[in-house]
Amino acid sequence: FTPPVIIPPGASFRDMIALKGKSDIGDKINKQIIAPLVDANDRLSKSDFPDFNDPNKLGEGPAMVERLSNLVSIFQKPELDFSQNRAEHDDILGDAYEYLMRQFARESGKSKGEFYTPSEVSRIIAKVIGIAPDNTTARTIAYDPTCGSGSLLLKVAAEAGKHITLEGQEKDVTTAGLARMNMI
Repeated sequence: FTPPVIIPPGASFRDMIALKGKSDIGDKINKQIIAPLVDANDRLSKSDFPDFNDPNKLGEGPAMVERLSNLVSIFQKPELDFSQNRAEHDDILGDAYEYLMRQFARESGKSKGEFYTPSEVSRIIAKVIGIAPDNTTARTIAYDPTCGSGSLLLKVAAEAGKHITLEGQEKDVTTAGLARMNMI
């Protein structure tokens, strides 16, 4: 059983929406959204999250504000609102994430494929190595030495059911943080 992530008051997505267009949006996301999430959840670490105030990755001044505001707006779209999803065993959010990762890898060219293993390939790998609910236990370990965002490990876990230990490593710090977030 994985405990739920605690969203402290003032650190919700709605609070992030309120930061759109503000000149210090990146700094406020780091301090008012990410920091309280990390403080409220033992299994989260600051290194699990990117720096939303990094001018090398996001630009500076108005360019950063626009980029971050546009990013938040993307996730505000009604078609990405899964808050009412209550179907048992229905992973709509996971499917949406997988779709976005696939599109990002495709749009970014081969250089970004380094952190994404297509779900079809991941399922086949899981079956080839014998992962199934009836023959995996908490002592079963799935290890990916180049885990990227963790997509392969997540599919292996899905094939295993509830009993499996996942381990991975990734040399890129940002991508490793993405993998840790995906494991939540």
